[in-house]
Amino acid sequence: MTTTLRRYSALCCLLLASGNVWAQTIPVETSSNAVVLQADANKNLSVIYFGKKLGNAAEYEQIPATYKQTSDYTNQLNSAYTTSGSRNLMEPAITVTHADGNNSLDLKYVSHNLNKIDANVSLLTVVLKDPVYDFTVTLYYKTFFKEDVVEQWSVIKHKEKGNVLLQKYASANLHLKAGNGFWLTQYHGDWAKEMQPEESKITHGIKTLDTKLGTRTNLFMPSVFMVSLDKPATEDEGTVLYGSLEYSGNFKTDLELDYQNNLRIISGINNYASAYTLKPNEEFETPAFLYTLSSTGKGTASRNMHTWARNYKLLDGKGNRLTLLNNWEATYFDFNETKLFELLKDTKKLGVDLFLLDDGWFANKYPRNGDVAGLGDWEENKTKLPNGISSLVKEAKNNEVKFGIWIEPEMVNPKSQLYEKHPDWVVKQDKREEYYFRNQLVLDLSNPKVQDFVFGVVDDLFTKNPELAYIKWDCNAVIYNAHSSYLKNQNHFYIEYMRGLYKVLEKIRAKYPTVPMMLCSGGGGRVDYAALKYFTEFWPSDNTDPLERIFMQWEYSYFYPAISSSNHVTDWGKQPIKYRTDVAMMGKLGFDIVVSHLKENDLKYVQGAINTYNTLKPIIWQGDQYRLASPREGSVASILYLNDSKSNGVIFNYLVNNRYDESSKFPIKLKGLDAAKKYQIKEVNLYPGTNSSIDATKTYTGDFLMKIGFNPQISSGRTSVILQIDEIK
Repeated sequence: MTTTLRRYSALCCLLLASGNVWAQTIPVETSSNAVVLQADANKNLSVIYFGKKLGNAAEYEQIPATYKQTSDYTNQLNSAYTTSGSRNLMEPAITVTHADGNNSLDLKYVSHNLNKIDANVSLLTVVLKDPVYDFTVTLYYKTFFKEDVVEQWSVIKHKEKGNVLLQKYASANLHLKAGNGFWLTQYHGDWAKEMQPEESKITHGIKTLDTKLGTRTNLFMPSVFMVSLDKPATEDEGTVLYGSLEYSGNFKTDLELDYQNNLRIISGINNYASAYTLKPNEEFETPAFLYTLSSTGKGTASRNMHTWARNYKLLDGKGNRLTLLNNWEATYFDFNETKLFELLKDTKKLGVDLFLLDDGWFANKYPRNGDVAGLGDWEENKTKLPNGISSLVKEAKNNEVKFGIWIEPEMVNPKSQLYEKHPDWVVKQDKREEYYFRNQLVLDLSNPKVQDFVFGVVDDLFTKNPELAYIKWDCNAVIYNAHSSYLKNQNHFYIEYMRGLYKVLEKIRAKYPTVPMMLCSGGGGRVDYAALKYFTEFWPSDNTDPLERIFMQWEYSYFYPAISSSNHVTDWGKQPIKYRTDVAMMGKLGFDIVVSHLKENDLKYVQGAINTYNTLKPIIWQGDQYRLASPREGSVASILYLNDSKSNGVIFNYLVNNRYDESSKFPIKLKGLDAAKKYQIKEVNLYPGTNSSIDATKTYTGDFLMKIGFNPQISSGRTSVILQIDEIK
């Protein structure tokens, strides 16, 4: 038995003697932190501590006595999974109606078990049961020790003599204490305005983050958030919790500051219009709620999240990615085989790996010449592509590049053969007027026949074109008039839709496990870690203006690693090609430009930048990220990516304020370096015919660069500067 397991076993078996009082303490520990559960003499399971891990585990049980707050009249305020209908007076994690019509629930501790999955990952299960009804909830805590990350979810089951109605069914129920209050950082947005941050002090009552859109659920409010304890956290200081539900459907997170001034966080599937009828012996498993706690600021939390994502969640998180050229902004819907053949030559000329054919390649009766028709009819348009997709795949191979394609298989235009043949496959209320989002409706993925159809869209493409190398999966519509002609119980619709989507994605990945797929949803409308199990990357926003992207990519980077972010160079914005390309290099690089329209030096620059990117991308994708200078706090934005050995890195620097004389007037302090090592810094990605003002021969200690810093010499004449930092031995 390992030291950790011996320590854990001893603590779990701890019986506290104070008269005849019995209690059992159950820690959920990671490298730095601990969530500590305790079952009291009445078998009530509570969260007695959430914070930095103690050196002496036996002292956890002494923590509750150190707080002298207002009385907890219910003994439920810090419940590990708060019930309703009995003595609880606050927001519940679970609400049920039993088979006999009773609305009360009281969950008592029964047992727990720790399974050590490997040296880094453990799974704790805690069984709770109602003493009156045969109703059980099992809480799961999956810990990733080195990364300080926890995934938490619940499984609900009963053996009553009839169906039980689940009115609410959260994944997690956290309880935090902070002497000086809590600050929430949340996000809002819309199309082309994704990931707009807002920070506010949490006041008494309930703050709810939620969505009811059905699909594209992050459009107005992403599910990610931060909570700072005692004061707003900065990059390197303060205690901060990152949280997110791993779910692509309707979510709901309640943050309740109670009368004791403690914060209760309850997160799970949104129970809006979704009361779930649970049959006897049926299991209802909630999605995982993901969280990490840092006592050294936001930077540590995000690096922990990035490492966890690359190692455990993101599809092929430690693998390679393809650079690409997309035709969308070059042609929109107006293209034919001849035009695409020329673009394939441009793909090779540019130096990227793959050509991506976007929207508009399909449908014949109702040709896809705009977004008003054809969606759902996934046969090649004979006018545009008389020789089919296969001729394009072949031509790509002739040009020594790969070929990828755009699909939006969850959606349908009313003006389509699919709609005419299968109106019962469409999400709509037959007694209501149809209402469209981008001239389209959503297919009913709760229906197994629709699931087979959507899988078939992908499968047919690969069956006919085995060398197809990439899929861009889009999802542009939200759900209006939610109704399924397939389901008997409409309360299950939103849940069954997501189950259907995940079934399709599981089936695709079982047959095509390695094919790269981009997760797109009219921009960043579907970005979450449940979806990213199946996709290699996501599309942050249709807004590709590089200045706007600096701000968006900055906010996304708190939660998602660079390797997962698809960043394309386009003609959006007024910045020069160097600025646009340098911004896109902070993730998975792609292009959506007309190569033939590039000036000679612009083309030379881009070709050289791709070569530079290919040498730096291992550090960008797998290195630790340090945000050095925020675009929201000054005129310069700066981000460093550093490899594990702290020997090589790349620093991206941008001018984000074009007012007169704005520049990098002060040196920017680096982070994460080895203070004792010596480094040299050189500028890379120079535009043809220009010289760097950076002296690449100078040597600096890590200590100097972190305490004094380095000036990238950003100015109106040098708006984008990429620096390579290397250890000198």
